[in-house]
Amino acid sequence: MRDLLIRDFTVQASDGYPLSMRLVSAETPTVAVLVSSGTGFPKGFYDRFARHLASRGAAVLTYDFRGIAGSRPDDLAAMQMDYPDWGRLDMPAALDALIAAAPGLPVLHVGHSVGGHFLGFMPNHDRIARHAFVSVGSGWWGRHHRSYIPLALFFWLGFGPLSLMRRGYIKGGGLWGGTDLPAGVWKTWRRWCLKEPYFLEELKDRLRPHHFDDVTAPIRSWVFTDDPIATPVTSPILLQVYPNAPREVVVRAPADYSVPRIGHEGAFRKGLEPLWDEMFDWLVEPSAVVTS
Repeated sequence: MRDLLIRDFTVQASDGYPLSMRLVSAETPTVAVLVSSGTGFPKGFYDRFARHLASRGAAVLTYDFRGIAGSRPDDLAAMQMDYPDWGRLDMPAALDALIAAAPGLPVLHVGHSVGGHFLGFMPNHDRIARHAFVSVGSGWWGRHHRSYIPLALFFWLGFGPLSLMRRGYIKGGGLWGGTDLPAGVWKTWRRWCLKEPYFLEELKDRLRPHHFDDVTAPIRSWVFTDDPIATPVTSPILLQVYPNAPREVVVRAPADYSVPRIGHEGAFRKGLEPLWDEMFDWLVEPSAVVTS
């Protein structure tokens, strides 16, 4: 692997909230890649992926959404925020930071789970040439794999309310394998996941303003046959929120990469380097090369 430059730093979102970020870059990068995390995944979860892309000539920015890991406040229970703040405030700040760190380069985006959901909240989304989505699908519990449904319902109706009652936030570990979550994230996420339209119907009123109709950059969405949440059924449903973007769903199985499991988060784990190359090759196709 060629020598990489790694820098941790903090950037303020437009409302002044400090966000923890990490830039992993080739010495002379040719493209810039923003990596937007799934719910409850810290930026460090994507380190191996970022290093791999940087070894191929990219400058890669990972970051923690507000309330998560390095962007967590001292008193998480007292934190006031809503789930879409990640898209309205944090993702735009991360994109601006990447463009400042890698000026003049084509800007590309990898969105994991909610990192793909919230693209349409970004006022500066037009700076991005292409989007690779990973495990992105509508979150309504009724379309999860059947074996996963009891666990999902217990998370929404039992574990989550109890955790909020006891701590004022969702505690990571055990049933919830992600980081601690602010109450404002969990409450809105729960509201969406307990109804079939997910957040689609709220785009007409409650979630305005937004920019979903304005997104025109191509989207390719990778989903996996053993992911109980983002499936070949739920991924196209979610992509409906981007009606003016060229979009396609690519379905892959763990056997395609000679691994036993991928699931909802495994696409970024060791052993999936062939998938990372597949995604990167699509992102950097000549048609994607426009400067920021």
